[in-house]
Amino acid sequence: MEAGCCQFRINTDRNLQGPYAYIRRAASFFETCVIFVDVSTDWGVRVKRREFITLLGGAAAWPIAAQAQQAPEVPRVGFVYAGSKAAAAVRIEAILSGLRVSGYAPPAQVEIVARTAEGDPAQIAPLVAEVIAKNVNVFIVNGPVVLHAAHLATRTIPIIALDLETDPVAGGVAASLARPGGNITGVFLDFPDFTAKLMEMLVESNPKLSRAAVLWDASTGTVQIESVKKAAEKLNVELDVLEVQRPSDFDTAFLMANQRGASAMVMLSSPLIAPNVQVLAELALRHRFPAITLFPDFARAGGLLAYGPNLLSLHQLTGVLAGKVLRGANPGEVPIERPTKFETVLNMRTARALGITIPSSLLLRADEVIE
Repeated sequence: MEAGCCQFRINTDRNLQGPYAYIRRAASFFETCVIFVDVSTDWGVRVKRREFITLLGGAAAWPIAAQAQQAPEVPRVGFVYAGSKAAAAVRIEAILSGLRVSGYAPPAQVEIVARTAEGDPAQIAPLVAEVIAKNVNVFIVNGPVVLHAAHLATRTIPIIALDLETDPVAGGVAASLARPGGNITGVFLDFPDFTAKLMEMLVESNPKLSRAAVLWDASTGTVQIESVKKAAEKLNVELDVLEVQRPSDFDTAFLMANQRGASAMVMLSSPLIAPNVQVLAELALRHRFPAITLFPDFARAGGLLAYGPNLLSLHQLTGVLAGKVLRGANPGEVPIERPTKFETVLNMRTARALGITIPSSLLLRADEVIE
């Protein structure tokens, strides 16, 4: 028999039976003192009625302070990621770093309940429901599809979003940036001008560009695609829009871009793109496409150019925001954050392999040049 924090346990594998094998919640201030007596083996454990009453009576004589010995409930932070477990792992570590800044050190002070969809959009809604069923205190979501599923699933659990594709006000998830209202806050990036910048930088790196492909995940909405179309029109560049829904679509998209005569590619922001930058960089080199995207790791993996925020620092920020909510802040009153630091990463090895001469104007602006 194990005693501690007003609990007595005799482990069991058999269903509870009989008048002495039950769970009883003591009355009055001993509401939290639970008595477990089960029978599990052939030799059994017999507790006579007199012994059981004496045991309960002895527990009732303990001071009320015994309740304080119980370990406080560890808060749970939910996290659903559309990509792979490997990609989720580094993001979770960044979230935990932010939680530590807020005073929540795992595992004693916070628990992460994480699920990954492994690139299958059909799994997102069920995984969101599964995490919510774990009674999480705060829910961190990554990307518009996961945010939409979480928003539909709960209007009470605080949601911290990292969404680089949605305008939170126009998208109806926040009343304003300063005071979101409801149960959602987080980190958002308004894309119209930013996406146009990607197109401009691609043309700057290759001034003779006349036809480009655009890799687009339609689940992110139309803000980015409309912006890049307007920018291309101003720059006299024809576009071929190639829709992708999962990583298995990438090969076909690059083949179609080649067939249509595109000579460069813009990869619009998406949770589908971010965890697959290595594969996309290899495809761009294989098909000899100068390519640009929002995610700096794309250029580090062998792509030509990237311009965007540091993703891991943004995940760390979601951890900090989650910590604020765990400490009692109302998510509807926590201002939405915007990325404030952007990196230009240029891969000169790739430029040489593609036969591109990078203008000095772009080279001088690069925060990181890979030789």
